[in-house]
Amino acid sequence: MTHLYFVRHAQPDYRTGENSTFRLSEAGRQDRLKAAEALKNVCFNAAVSSPYRRSIETIQPIIDAQTLTLTTDIRLRERDNTGGSGNSPEMFRKRWADFSFCEEGGESLHSTQQRNIAALYDILKEHENENVLIGTHGTALSTIIHYFDSSFGYEQFMRIINWMPYVLRMDFDGMTLKGTEELFYLEKPFHGVQK
Repeated sequence: MTHLYFVRHAQPDYRTGENSTFRLSEAGRQDRLKAAEALKNVCFNAAVSSPYRRSIETIQPIIDAQTLTLTTDIRLRERDNTGGSGNSPEMFRKRWADFSFCEEGGESLHSTQQRNIAALYDILKEHENENVLIGTHGTALSTIIHYFDSSFGYEQFMRIINWMPYVLRMDFDGMTLKGTEELFYLEKPFHGVQK
């Protein structure tokens, strides 16, 4: 059995750059230690992350504690929202109602899902029967969940939108998902979006 431990990043400070370079807020830096504590009894064989700074910073304490070598995969990045219409419940609902919808210059949930799933299957091939730590994002992880469970949609996305960090384990037998378990989360405000 292969166990993938997805860690959605802790709360970022949105004033510290652009989408790929946001640092964690002070609260996020403290909260990542709580996520690490929740995973302290898991012996990881590998660590893979989105190259976005907030994802790496969130799992860094686990990487350091277990002296893991981190591999980044650009396919695990967050949905590209360049030129997007912002984040509001109305826009989230529109994106989840039509997986091919994207704002001009942005990326659809379908495209986000395709590249994240391609990365996931490569991880499963390379790390069969191992425990893998994966640094991820809220929308990216949600599209992965949706791929395996089509009932995961707007309402389920809004349920977890403020969970930063959020730890989800997915268990695979070969390439077949056998189960999932939510292991940890903290409720934090997401970029001014109210549920």
